[in-house]
Amino acid sequence: MTTLAVGSDTFSVFGTTATLLVSEPGQVAAARVIADAELAAVDLACSRFRPDSELSRLNAAGGAVTTVSELFADLLEAALRAARLTDGDVDPTCGQALAEIGYDRDFAELRAAQAQAAGSPEAGGPPHRLRRAGHVPGWHSVQLDRGQRQVRLTHGAQLDLGATAKAWAADRCAEIIAGRLGSGVLVSLGGDMAVAGPAPGGGWRVRVTDDHAAGPEAPGQTVTIRSGGLATSSTTVRTWTGSGGQRVHHIINPATGEPARSCWRTVSVAAGSCVDANTASTAAIIRSAAALPWLRDAGLPARLVRGDGSVETTAGWPRDPGPDDAA
Repeated sequence: MTTLAVGSDTFSVFGTTATLLVSEPGQVAAARVIADAELAAVDLACSRFRPDSELSRLNAAGGAVTTVSELFADLLEAALRAARLTDGDVDPTCGQALAEIGYDRDFAELRAAQAQAAGSPEAGGPPHRLRRAGHVPGWHSVQLDRGQRQVRLTHGAQLDLGATAKAWAADRCAEIIAGRLGSGVLVSLGGDMAVAGPAPGGGWRVRVTDDHAAGPEAPGQTVTIRSGGLATSSTTVRTWTGSGGQRVHHIINPATGEPARSCWRTVSVAAGSCVDANTASTAAIIRSAAALPWLRDAGLPARLVRGDGSVETTAGWPRDPGPDDAA
């Protein structure tokens, strides 16, 4: 991810790949301890795949008022802010819709189960089938009393905070690590990146590609970030096979309850925080062609890749490399 001499660690979390970089190589172990504790707390608060998580208990509460932790309230508040800023395009009440299309377990488990089924003659086809459009009652169905830390879900709403929680966690980890250790830090959780503290050299050089786990040789673009966050949303990474053999992805259009049909296969956005960058990149996938003027009006630097590989950029995003230096 970077050519600078920094401390680094790579590990699995939230069903994806995490990368931790610190400007002082001797501090990477201490940084990892902090990151592990923070990420474990976020997982316990808002995993849709843990029966003991606060989110699972809230979803099962049947509309009853539920008292939540300060951490969960912060995560939910971030999700509701994203919904408000995008006029509901990034909606935390997509939980049922995601389950309907087969995203009903940790993604690493989902992909492993599907790979096992594909290789077994007795499996009877893919384990998940797109049955119907899911129910998305809308973010106004979430009633949060921030002062009392109480939440009530109405109209059968089922929460999924995946559109914001991972990016929020990246911001939180980077801020806490930089504050405690005094070093520069980059935290990447499945391609959602946050940086904090003094950036090494001229900044953190990162590779923007369709697949966050791809190597430096993958087609894409290398950019430098010095503060804030950078996020990439894609319809090509978290995918699986639905009924009829079609590919299904995880970005739900709340207006339809189905995976978004977009002209973009990948959108990367830089912003003042990772959660803001990811909010914008997710909304851009959902908005399809309308994302270009929206991002330009918002002044957000972005790189948008169409299905055929052609690229559009907005608001001062660096010039994209040509075919000869795309790798």
